[in-house]
Amino acid sequence: MTSNAARARLRELLGSGRLVVAPGVYDGITAHLARRTGNVAAYLTGAGVAASGYGLPDIGLVTQTEMVDRIRTVVRSLGEVPLLADADTGYGAPINVIRTVREYEDAGVAAIQLEDQAFPKKCGHLPDKELVGADDFVRTLTAALEARRDPTTAIIARTDARGPLGLDEAIRRANRYAAAGADLLFVEAPRSDEEIERIAAEVDGPLLLNLVIGGLTPEQSADRLDELGYAVAIHPSAVLAGATLGALNSLCQLSGTDVAQVVPSTPEGFFDLVGMAEWSALGDRYQPVRTPQEASPWV
Repeated sequence: MTSNAARARLRELLGSGRLVVAPGVYDGITAHLARRTGNVAAYLTGAGVAASGYGLPDIGLVTQTEMVDRIRTVVRSLGEVPLLADADTGYGAPINVIRTVREYEDAGVAAIQLEDQAFPKKCGHLPDKELVGADDFVRTLTAALEARRDPTTAIIARTDARGPLGLDEAIRRANRYAAAGADLLFVEAPRSDEEIERIAAEVDGPLLLNLVIGGLTPEQSADRLDELGYAVAIHPSAVLAGATLGALNSLCQLSGTDVAQVVPSTPEGFFDLVGMAEWSALGDRYQPVRTPQEASPWV
């Protein structure tokens, strides 16, 4: 299936009014397995690519070219299954976002996810995230929308405002991004069933929910999300966590180590397996000293 046909297939799925479930994939074998097990869509998880491909935590260390290289492998392996792909903050200013959209499209994605975090970004289920201003992200989003060569390529606008600024601001930003033309709205890391319901009721546009094992958002059934009207549920850690546990079990059996001592229970624990503590220490070492006013995210 061509990229255009995969994009049309995603549009068809989104237009059906039924929830699209997209498991996280991050390499050739996970993409092949997603296709062979009957999944109708897949999500390229930036966290999975960072950890599996480069041995890095999801804190903005992977580059656009590295992601595009992995996308090409995954798209080939998925065949007819459309791919929704994480593009972090777009890897720079609006001019960089334009190139990102074109490279992602050329690599064959059906949807591109951009977020309103400041660079370097962090996994959405880690603490201490910083945001760009909503005006700045609207400029990024507009650049992405206008950069598309194929108008059927979906642009996903993600806001991480829930953590640093609260749910009201997250909903306000999501509605603003909807008004700017985003195809899917993604409010990251709601903390309760009630928050998930509020987002469904108050955001005016098709919604995506991120379900991370051990993360901040409570698990939800596909039936419940379908009932609430969500368009897409991504499960970025479902495959990654299972593969990691399998690898740890095998390796601990060989070394005689107690697997219970190394199995992570949270996203932060998982990223510690690939050097999160060391990279965070390096980041803190070179972090500029800012006043409290300078450190506050823009609204």
